Amino acid sequence: MMNLAEQIRLENIADTDYEIFALLKQRYSPRTFKKEAIKERHLKQLFEAVRWSASSNNLQPWRFIYAEKGTKAFKNIYNCLSDFNKSWTKNAPVLMFSVYKEKTKDGKENFHALHDLGLSLGSMTVQAQYLGIAVHHMAGVDWEKAQKEFNVPEGYHISTAIAIGYYGGDLEDLPEELQKQETAKRMRISQQEFAFKDEWNPK
Repeated sequence: MMNLAEQIRLENIADTDYEIFALLKQRYSPRTFKKEAIKERHLKQLFEAVRWSASSNNLQPWRFIYAEKGTKAFKNIYNCLSDFNKSWTKNAPVLMFSVYKEKTKDGKENFHALHDLGLSLGSMTVQAQYLGIAVHHMAGVDWEKAQKEFNVPEGYHISTAIAIGYYGGDLEDLPEELQKQETAKRMRISQQEFAFKDEWNPK
């Protein structure tokens, strides 16, 4: 008998216009997770996927601060999140900050640092999906508070927060409004709205 979490995961497989890699179709950003710690080897695999991600001039400007549920560091990350994100992240097995190094070794602004951080998180997300791990990226973070709380040195910038856990969990753990969002149909804009051939020409 399929439980509710498994049913939601099945229903969240993307209804693509063109066939794509299965892990990309299956990926989504849940707000519930199994009440199970992430295995150490799985965390190492996530960071190994990051390690081999592409970056401009191989500068690898990504950095991460992560903590497991039940630790002081986890609580400190949690306390830097927006109120909305606090409403669902308390049960995540792992919370994380993504950070990027702002300048190159010669002191010039690394214009591509955020791009490279995004590439690394894409690699992490696909690797996580392969392992049955959900990765939920969050913009709602007080980065200035987080920088001070975690003594992030000058020249590094916290960008996002991330909740990580194995797919599953109880929908009832969420506020009622978020339960509705969790079961809502996934929507995306069409390719015609972002991919333009020959010239800028949004339809």
